[in-house]
Amino acid sequence: MRRRATRVNIPEVATLILTQPEIRKLLPMRTCMDLVADALASLARGHAINPLRRGMKLADGESLIGMMPGEIASSRLEGGHATPAAIGLKVVSVFPKNHGTRYDSHQGVVMLFDEKNGVPRAILDASEITAIRTAAASGVATRVLAREDAGDLALIGTGVQARAHLEAMIVARRIRRVRVFGLNAMSSRAFAESESARHNVAIDVAESAQAAVEGADLVCTLTSSRKPVLFGAWLSPGAHVNAVGACFKDTRELDTDAVKRARLFVDRRESALNEAGDFLIPRSQGAFGDDHILGEIGEIVAGMCPGRRTRDEITLFKSLGIAVEDLAAARYLDQRARKEGVGVLVELGGVRGDVA
Repeated sequence: MRRRATRVNIPEVATLILTQPEIRKLLPMRTCMDLVADALASLARGHAINPLRRGMKLADGESLIGMMPGEIASSRLEGGHATPAAIGLKVVSVFPKNHGTRYDSHQGVVMLFDEKNGVPRAILDASEITAIRTAAASGVATRVLAREDAGDLALIGTGVQARAHLEAMIVARRIRRVRVFGLNAMSSRAFAESESARHNVAIDVAESAQAAVEGADLVCTLTSSRKPVLFGAWLSPGAHVNAVGACFKDTRELDTDAVKRARLFVDRRESALNEAGDFLIPRSQGAFGDDHILGEIGEIVAGMCPGRRTRDEITLFKSLGIAVEDLAAARYLDQRARKEGVGVLVELGGVRGDVA
């Protein structure tokens, strides 16, 4: 039975609260990949709003509080059924010092607001949504950019995103081989053991990032490094790279050669031109101009620009993570949880007492 707040007269537009375990149960990776693909295509078509995120550094000089607002317009599907708008924002704290502790480095909430009157409709754990939708975006990019027979996977990193990306890659392609590398050998071995059992796939621990990447046709960089962990000289012809870990203009995971060799696609041009160190640092060195960004993943999904053209070209998806991805996942979670009676309903929202 659905858990409810103690107040008796909860209005129809009550606020739903979902926890991390509830979100994990309700949002399968394959479903989230479809949601993210639709959201990115809607953004490409001009049916969504996704301004640049805003952040405030905290007094410790390394942690921050960030805000990511957005809106996806309502749409009418086949059969006349309408999909409601998704209006809201994600508020997230980023605490790098959480690495190695029981807490994820990203904490926060995703909030949805009712499209008719702005009442808070849902408050959802942001850590779990971020973990799933970030990997889902890479999964969508892999679907539209990687070779159809790609299946030799290299993971650089062993944290939350490594686990989520392994799942997304298994959904996107038939994975036949996995190699993982992390700076902590014990964490790498633990990752290989747990995820091998979880997915029934053999995972080898590589002795170096280079050993993991050489020969791979799918590569995911998933670290908190501020300096390159992936070098262009290691990449095989036809490889597809998902670069995920670096999300600030002064940090990067790929060296200049890796980005220069690849056909580059992003989740949002505006975001990449302002925030993506993997792109901005090589550009500042004169390696290429803004036109090195060939398109957005949503534009490929929407049929507005081509993705992979040849078998041997290297493709790169530079992921930053944008609000419409969070909102698409949150809208789905809100609908499914209410239908299945999952979560807590509380009464929030300002109500005028003088109106009958």
